[in-house]
Amino acid sequence: MVYKEKPMLNRVLIVAVHPDDETLGCGGTLLKHKANGDEIHWLICTQADPNSDFYQIRAQEIETVSKMYGFNTLHNLQLNTMQVDAYSMSELVSKISEIINKVKPNILYLPFKGDVHSDHRKIFEATYSCTKSFRYPFIKKIYMVETLSETEFAPAINEENFIPNVFVDISEFMNKKIKIMKVFKSEIAEHPFPRSERNLRALATFRGATSGCEYAESFMLLKEIQ
Repeated sequence: MVYKEKPMLNRVLIVAVHPDDETLGCGGTLLKHKANGDEIHWLICTQADPNSDFYQIRAQEIETVSKMYGFNTLHNLQLNTMQVDAYSMSELVSKISEIINKVKPNILYLPFKGDVHSDHRKIFEATYSCTKSFRYPFIKKIYMVETLSETEFAPAINEENFIPNVFVDISEFMNKKIKIMKVFKSEIAEHPFPRSERNLRALATFRGATSGCEYAESFMLLKEIQ
């Protein structure tokens, strides 16, 4: 009798600066991870104003979306949205490091370092500081995601361009990605709004054409330790 080793399951952490970034950037890939038996964990970095009427709406949306993905854990740093610049880098690193050490992911998805939103750039910088192999030896792969309405508006200069080198076939999960995105009612609108269903499908179609499938999500691989 030949015994085959079971493939090691992954523990995935998506760092979403704002709720919906996880769906825009790698929603199909997260669903694929889950279907393959991997653990998926969601770190949301910012929150709406707790004194606003929108706060409870967004809280309900997050709960619904978390169930639709089947996240193993959900974490929220509760930083003030659009004000991440107000926090010191050491404070951000401390908060993010605590979550990374709790989850111990071997795969990490981060915002693109050149995204036009300052919240995205600051969170990338802080999170990437939490990936040193001698302090976080469990992290084996680090990707940057492509977030519609942020990544494509980065300055059109070489060092700020998103140049994908990893593609994931999400054809089987595209419709559910759209369904999840529609839970965030205030974040999606009709074309030519960047986060329209038409544009989500157009980007996935383009990335799929690049990689030989119907729909794909693309990433920039920053590090892989084998």
